[in-house]
Amino acid sequence: ALSARLVSLGAVVAAMDVVAKRGGEQPGLARSLVMLLANLTQVDSGVAALLQVGDEKMQGLYVAKLVRSFCRSSSESEEEDIFEHVASILVNISKVEAGRRILMEPKRGLLKQIIRQSDSTNQLRKKGVVSTIRNCCFEADTQIQNLLSLAEYIWPALLLPVAGKKIYSEEDRSKMPPELANALSHEREAVENSEIRQQALEAIYMIVLQDEGRRAFWSVNGPRILQVGYEDEEDPKVMEAYELIGSLLNRDVLFLARFVPK
Repeated sequence: ALSARLVSLGAVVAAMDVVAKRGGEQPGLARSLVMLLANLTQVDSGVAALLQVGDEKMQGLYVAKLVRSFCRSSSESEEEDIFEHVASILVNISKVEAGRRILMEPKRGLLKQIIRQSDSTNQLRKKGVVSTIRNCCFEADTQIQNLLSLAEYIWPALLLPVAGKKIYSEEDRSKMPPELANALSHEREAVENSEIRQQALEAIYMIVLQDEGRRAFWSVNGPRILQVGYEDEEDPKVMEAYELIGSLLNRDVLFLARFVPK
C-alpha cells in the first residue's frame, strides 16, 4: 500500500530524475534511489510508471537509462556497486508483458546488454540477469527468432550455471561454439545459488519447447551439457528441472540413456 501511494505521488519520476541528473555526483543517493525503485516496481503501478506506459514517445526511456547504468558499472570496478539493484528492477518489469516487450525490442538492444552481465561475480546481478532472461522466455512462442539472434550470449548465460564443474572432453567441446567450448575447457566455480540454476533451466525449457529453439539447443551440444551438469546436481527441485527438459528432448530422440532420475 505504501509503495502504491508513493508511486501515485510521483516517486518513480522523481527518483529517476535524480538518478539521471545527480547519480554520478552522489553515488550513495543514487544507490538508495535505485533500491527504492526496486521496491516500487513490486507493485503494478510502479512498473507502469517506470515503463512510462501510455506515453508513446517516452516509453522505455527510463528502462534504457537504468540498463545503461547497470551495464556500465560493476562490482569489479567500484568499491560499492551503485547500480546492482537494477537487477531486481529488471526482474520486476520483466514479469509483465509490456516490460518484456521493451526489453526484447531488437532496435533497443537492451536484452543483449543485460545478458552480457550474466558472468558477473556479484550474485545479485547474476541472479537478476538469469531471472530476467527466464521471464523474457515466456515470450518464446512469438519471440524465438529474437531470442536465438542472441544465441552467442544467451546459451552461455543459461548453460554455464548448469554445466557442473567438470572439464568437458575435447570431443564434447568440438560440438560446441567457442563461447561454450572455451568456458568448459577448464574447471569452474560451481554456481552455488540453486535458484539461479533452476531459473536457467526453466528458461532453457521454454526455449526448447519451440522447434526452432530445440534445433538450436542441439546445435550447441546443449543436451550433453545438461547430462554432465545433472550428474553433479543434488538439489531435488533443480534435478526436476533438468528432468523436465530431458523428457522433452527424449521425445525427439532417445538421446540420453543415462538421463534417468536418480
